This record gives sequence, structure tokens and C-alpha cells, in this order.
Amino acid sequence: MRSTAVGLRTLWEFSRPHTIIGTTLAVCALYVLATHAAQRQDPGLWAVVLVASLAVNLYVVGLNQLTDVEIDRISKPYLPLAAGSLRRASAVAIVAVAGSVALLLAGLQGKYLFVAIALILVIGTGYSLPPVRLKRFPLLAAASIVTARAIVANLGVYLAYSAALTGRAQLPGYVLLLVAFMAGFAAVIALMKDIPDVDGDRRHRISTLVLTIGPQRTLRLCQAVLTACYTGVIVAGLVGIPGASGWVLAAAHAAALAVMWLAGARVDGADQDAVRRYYMLIWKLFYFEFVAFPVAVLAG
Repeated sequence: MRSTAVGLRTLWEFSRPHTIIGTTLAVCALYVLATHAAQRQDPGLWAVVLVASLAVNLYVVGLNQLTDVEIDRISKPYLPLAAGSLRRASAVAIVAVAGSVALLLAGLQGKYLFVAIALILVIGTGYSLPPVRLKRFPLLAAASIVTARAIVANLGVYLAYSAALTGRAQLPGYVLLLVAFMAGFAAVIALMKDIPDVDGDRRHRISTLVLTIGPQRTLRLCQAVLTACYTGVIVAGLVGIPGASGWVLAAAHAAALAVMWLAGARVDGADQDAVRRYYMLIWKLFYFEFVAFPVAVLAG
């Protein structure tokens, strides 16, 4: 019993829980938006999309750990492969099964989800594996994360829901606003994640924006991008978004913007522990979006 518990905990840590939580919330939030627009529900559809999305998430983060063991031993020694609590052969098997399950379920569901999952698999593979290994190039690495997590995943999941529930895939304005906002947010996450990893990246010659302009400037750039994203949604809310409560959108994002600045105004980019804590707060603000948008639409 104890070995089973240890094994599940290791798998949970290998899955990078903060990404699993983000994927789960996104799939659930998009389901709420799609069922509200269609005025009908299909729990079975939601379950298939969720499992496929979690499987591709596990594939991407697992593959990244398989190719970054030496870097992680410096920057993230607590991860299962870096810590030695998970054998490489086991990790390879987990990643292979996850990728296969994601493609199989997506293929059974329909073309929109299959195309989205397939694209994420291709992008995730190119991000980590040589000879492509896009993570070596700061702009391409950030573009990969933005494209996969913010654009392809969200659009693909919503279109899959919409087509299955109504027979015709449609994209309401508030979904496009969510996707645009998340693209900016994902870019920030892509940049911020490199700040605590600066030592490992430097030793293994992984080029990042942090190594070019420094941790503090990277941190302030991320805050500036998030400020622009939040301001854009606040303005859109005040102008009016068909089908959504503009006041809920404006108020929720004004509050989130305040939290972001109050928590981050004095964070020192050179303090890796402080940056790591702030980075996890940014993930929590990311999660918040998958509550704020459905509430705004349901109140609209």
C-alpha cells in the first residue's frame, strides 16, 4: 500500500501539478462556456476531452523532463527524474502511453480535438527533442508555449465542444477575448519560468531572455505585459462584450491586476526563491481566469 502511495505521488510530481491544474480548469471552464451557448450538456464529451487534454499535458511535461535531467539537477533537483525517485525507463513508458492515449481519445472524439492534440504533440516534441529543440531559442521557445497552451489548446477544446453540442463549431467574442488574453499570459509564464532556472540554463548553454537582459528586467517586462493584458480586458469589458457581463470582467481583472502588482512590486529578480513564489502566484492568477470568464458569461 505504501509503495502504491509513493508511486502515485511520484507520478503526480512528474506530471508538474501546476500545469495539470491549469489544464483541468481550462477544460472545465470552456465546457461551461460551450454548454451555456448551446443550452445543452454532455458529461461524456467533457470526460473524453479532459482525459485527452491531461494525457497530452503529461506527454509534454514528461518529455521535457526526460531531455532536461542534467539541467533539472541544478535548477529543479526535487523533480522525480532529477532526484532519482523515478527511473528513466519508467518515465519513457509514461510519456509514450500518455501521448498514445491523447491521440486515440482525440481521434475518437472528432477532428477539432484531434487536430489540436496532434499539434500540441508536435510542438511539445519539437520544444524538447533534438535536433529541433526549440527551447534553445528564447523567442521560439516562448512562441511554442503560447501557441500550444494558449491558442491551440483553448481554441481546439472549445471548437470540439461547440461542434459536438450544436453540430456547428462557433467562436463567440468572449472566447476569442479569453484566448487573446491567455496568449499574453502564456508568454509571461514562458519568460518567468526561466528566471529561477538561470543557473542551470547558463551552465548548459540554454539561451534565454533572462541570460540576455537579466532577471530583474525580465521580471519587470513580464509585469508590463501582464498589465497590458489586464488593461485590455478591463477596457473591453467597459466597452462591452456581447454575451458577457462587462462589469464583471472589468472588476475581476482590475482586482487581479492589483494583486499582481501588490505581490510583485518588491520582488528581487536575483532572489530565486522569491521569484519562484511569485511565479506560482502568477499561475494562480492564470487559474483565476477560468473562473472569471465563465462567471462573466453566466452573469451576462
